[in-house]
Amino acid sequence: MGTMAEVCIPADEFALHQTFLDAPDAHLDVQRVVAHGPDRVMPFLWATADDFDALDQALDADPSVEDVTHVSEFEDERLYRMAWVDRIELVSHALLEEDATVFEAAGSHDEWHLRLFFPEREGLSRTHDIAEEGGLTLHVEKVYELNEERRDRYGLTDPQHETLVAAFENDYYDFPHGVTTEDLGERFDISAQAVADRLRRGHGNLVEETLIVGRGADFDE
Repeated sequence: MGTMAEVCIPADEFALHQTFLDAPDAHLDVQRVVAHGPDRVMPFLWATADDFDALDQALDADPSVEDVTHVSEFEDERLYRMAWVDRIELVSHALLEEDATVFEAAGSHDEWHLRLFFPEREGLSRTHDIAEEGGLTLHVEKVYELNEERRDRYGLTDPQHETLVAAFENDYYDFPHGVTTEDLGERFDISAQAVADRLRRGHGNLVEETLIVGRGADFDE
């Protein structure tokens, strides 16, 4: 049924490196990414930052980015559409040559974390070989084969399942909250932002699996 890989790429070897240098507090969470050729990748991404004006200036000045459009915003997040045109060799290879899908991509000033689905495990191996041949870093943190067992949790990944259950058992959904995202982050040794991302994506997967007929969100953490 295919292979899911969780990988890390250093920020200085990926698109938006200059943006993170100019706006180091920014956190970017890719919602969708499509390759429009080997030299152009088009993502939609949500951004959080202490200063959005500074982030916008950083994006405008970043040579790896073109056609930045502010699409929408919600509370303290902004949705952008843009084109990545530099430092995208690995992602464009995976998408175009290996028919991979980016299920998640989250970036900060030090590194990018990606969850990639490959129809065949060999596609991941070839992408890793491309990285080594090009002197790039592709750190594979976790690889697992997709199977029916992972579909039994209404489309939730293991981290989503664990975080949602912990939130419920510790009264996160009560008012006032029994725990905060910071508390849950300490439990799982991740940031409060990462907890919030897991909860938001997990809620979306539950809605999509249970309420939206004919659509799946099997592994979109």
